[in-house]
Amino acid sequence: MTAHKPSRRQLHLNAFLMSTGHHEASWRLPESDPHAGNKVEHYQQLARTAERGKLDSIFFADSPVLFGEVGRRPAGKLEPTILLTAIAAATERIGLIATASTTYNEPFNLARRFASVDWASGGRAGWNVVTTAGPDAARNFGVDDQPAHAVRYGRAAEFIEVAQKLWDSWQDDAVLADKTAGIWADADKIRTIDHEGRHFKVRGPLNVPRSPQGHPLIVQAGSSEDGKDLAARYADAVFTAHQTLADAQEFYRDLKGRTAAAGRDPQAIKILPGIVPVIGPTEDEALELERELDRLIKPEYARIQLAKTLRVDPEDLPLDRQLPENLPSEDEIEGAKSRYTLIVQLARREQLTVRQLIGRLGGGRGHRTFAGTPGQVADAIQEWFDGGAADGFNIMPPVLPSGLEAFVDQVVPILQSRGLFRTEYTGRTLRDHYGLARPESRYSRQLDAASA
Repeated sequence: MTAHKPSRRQLHLNAFLMSTGHHEASWRLPESDPHAGNKVEHYQQLARTAERGKLDSIFFADSPVLFGEVGRRPAGKLEPTILLTAIAAATERIGLIATASTTYNEPFNLARRFASVDWASGGRAGWNVVTTAGPDAARNFGVDDQPAHAVRYGRAAEFIEVAQKLWDSWQDDAVLADKTAGIWADADKIRTIDHEGRHFKVRGPLNVPRSPQGHPLIVQAGSSEDGKDLAARYADAVFTAHQTLADAQEFYRDLKGRTAAAGRDPQAIKILPGIVPVIGPTEDEALELERELDRLIKPEYARIQLAKTLRVDPEDLPLDRQLPENLPSEDEIEGAKSRYTLIVQLARREQLTVRQLIGRLGGGRGHRTFAGTPGQVADAIQEWFDGGAADGFNIMPPVLPSGLEAFVDQVVPILQSRGLFRTEYTGRTLRDHYGLARPESRYSRQLDAASA
């Protein structure tokens, strides 16, 4: 194991939870429960494991569409904000982050939902903001195709603005609960927001008092130019995907610079690349587990999904040939631009056949997969952390629950011994874990002046 000096900075670690694990063939292992994705107790136990490791948070992806080929892997998903309330009751400290689309929701409903989760959890809620690409989702909401990329991101920016206004529509001390005077709340400390914009017209106020965090944490996961601009303006944390240290460093510099240009402290945004850690007692055993999982991939299903991502026909992707030269340009891609670019660059850079590319994507859909011993995984994490590529990581266990247990029990203690990660929680809210201040209501000074 390599010796390392303690770092003054400390990692932020989020556990990205997905049914039986991130590897698409994880459900086929003898020990896996293929029905785990529908069992609340499965996720409660995973959350308790992450909390035992003192991780900052857990996270659930989501989409308002049945994703991928159902023959390929478990595809059904419980609605994540509802799932978070059940997990909140089974945990005490771990942060709780769920994905919700700004394209197929309305600001009032989502602002209320996340404020409610924040109350239910004692201040541990986070919202992963996505704009939702793809025509299949659009058709579930009465439209024939997805809105254009720029339109989706324009709507997302206004959506967040409205949600934050609604979260601020109650002053912190609006609820008096004065039994003697018979006054439950001070109406002068609750206000309408009267928002009128390009996409939304919302009067307010929210029908939920200001929650423990003031604003639930805002997370963003798009790495396109529009996605990075949105993150720079609003995000507290960013989930991102990179295959190389150089690419991760460039993204880190770029986003921190955009955040400063937007008038925010660059340290107030936490950049968390995804990593799929395949952990074994020896490097050979870790690599064998990775090979075992890859052998269980059914390439006919995986090729269909890859074709959808690349916007080509499956017949254009012979398994034992490299990607065709005449793929669409990035400018022609309206959804998931950054992931499209990552996949094509990976295939071209390493001259992978379609079969090899499917194997590389099977573990993390473009996120970095790393197989090794606990010490080697810790080294890989520290290299990017100390190298200006990350403020922490989005941990994506390839198999659940064993992959999360291995990370918590074997990798976290190494990171703790190096001074890179907490040994105890020092706060109770998700903002506390990420070292972020509780935002003051934008209306507090106006309301104070009006009541003076």
